[in-house]
Amino acid sequence: MRGSHIDTFDSGRTLHSPRPLHLQDGTANLNNESVMSEERVLIVEDEENERAGLAELVSAWGYRADTARDGVEGFEKVGSWSPAIVVTDLKMPRMGGLELLERIAADSRTIAVIVVTAQGTIDSAVQAMRMGAYDYITKPIDTNRLRTILQNASALLGTRVELEVTRRKLRDAGSLGTLVGSSKKMQEIFRLIEMVAPSTASVLITGASGTGKELVARTIHELSPRRSKPFVPINCAAIPETLIESEIFGHEKGAFTGALERRTGCFELAEGGTLLLDEIGEMPVATQAKLLRVLEDRKVRRLGSKVETTVDVRVLAATNKVPEDAVAHGELRNDLYYRLNVFNIHMPPLREHKDDVPPLVDHLLQDMSTKHGRKVAAVSEAVLHAFQNYSWPGNVRELRNTLERAVIVCEGAVIETKHLPPGFGQATVRTSSEDPTAVHLAVGTTVEEAEKLLILKTLDSTSNNKTRAAEILGISLKTLHNKLKEYGSAAADKDEPTG
Repeated sequence: MRGSHIDTFDSGRTLHSPRPLHLQDGTANLNNESVMSEERVLIVEDEENERAGLAELVSAWGYRADTARDGVEGFEKVGSWSPAIVVTDLKMPRMGGLELLERIAADSRTIAVIVVTAQGTIDSAVQAMRMGAYDYITKPIDTNRLRTILQNASALLGTRVELEVTRRKLRDAGSLGTLVGSSKKMQEIFRLIEMVAPSTASVLITGASGTGKELVARTIHELSPRRSKPFVPINCAAIPETLIESEIFGHEKGAFTGALERRTGCFELAEGGTLLLDEIGEMPVATQAKLLRVLEDRKVRRLGSKVETTVDVRVLAATNKVPEDAVAHGELRNDLYYRLNVFNIHMPPLREHKDDVPPLVDHLLQDMSTKHGRKVAAVSEAVLHAFQNYSWPGNVRELRNTLERAVIVCEGAVIETKHLPPGFGQATVRTSSEDPTAVHLAVGTTVEEAEKLLILKTLDSTSNNKTRAAEILGISLKTLHNKLKEYGSAAADKDEPTG
């Protein structure tokens, strides 16, 4: 935190210190507004003048400030003074900021740690976020941004009781916001959301179309201190390449042909809140470079403008591509991927957690019945059986659409198979006299489901002779046994015919 000028506040008050504090812009507003109820903030910095200057600044904002000379003393004061927030430099003798963060994280989850890093060491800041830091700020310190971070961190402290209620809800009902599921896969996703939501870390949400990536993003927003601010989703695949920069960054009147008036971009619309960049792999590479700069500098410039605007926005991104493949194919910049992938949440396809189909059906039925003014309360056993034996290539979105159609056409309280779309779930074996061994697959059947049908039909045609079936299929006997165990097939335990 080494600097070259004295910070002068809007009130005319000058921050006096034996040596100038390294701050930026000189715009810290110290009017009579009291920010907090004296939350404790610990400043950990090895430079004496920097410590004193930051402590004076933070105290003037209404916090109770204390200081430590390095990570060793800082960790001791964490135990003895119990600060709510720790602002720490990364590079210090004896113990640096990352080690201090690691010890705090292992000792307590209730302290928000803010790391201070040089412009050239953003990688260290990303590492700190992955280790659990609440946020980071670069040198020279922008005092407005520091104050905003402290305010947001203090707001985070007020969400602890709500988060504990959420944990109980997870244990009891298997739901989180609009997400539903009691399977191990969904419970793990809930745990990750609960862990990352209170921070400011960027999150990359991956998974096939229809798995609920936007719902994850909305849930992260709703469980964060930013929940009272805007949530702005933007689908990068749905915007023409010529307009995407204007949509994201905004433009001034006359910036290009057709720009008849000023337009506010998504970053400014999401100020104080959360911006979701859906299908980030579809964003033009040139735009990705500009996005990376905004993420690192926290400043956005409208097209046609010479002025940069500081923004306080949490960025979440989602993609249905395998991000490593997108990077390898040049569709996603490696540095942007690294910056967004501070925290990763992968949404599994519905066929991998079919235990969640019944609770999803109950939840979606309530939603659809309310939406269309119907009194549909349940699905029949036959419908539920069909749902649980279907591969759902369109995932939860397909389940939702199927139920919505059924609710509309159902005249009673229970959805029957006749209310499902014609040919729903057909992946059956054809037993015609012409070719009784042929396997007929409906469009929408997954490769995994097709493989299963083929293996079981072949085994049936050999009267459970696994050796012969393996030869026909062109696989080893061991592979066949493993597949049957994976399917939970009774044939796996049956003896082969003799003689």
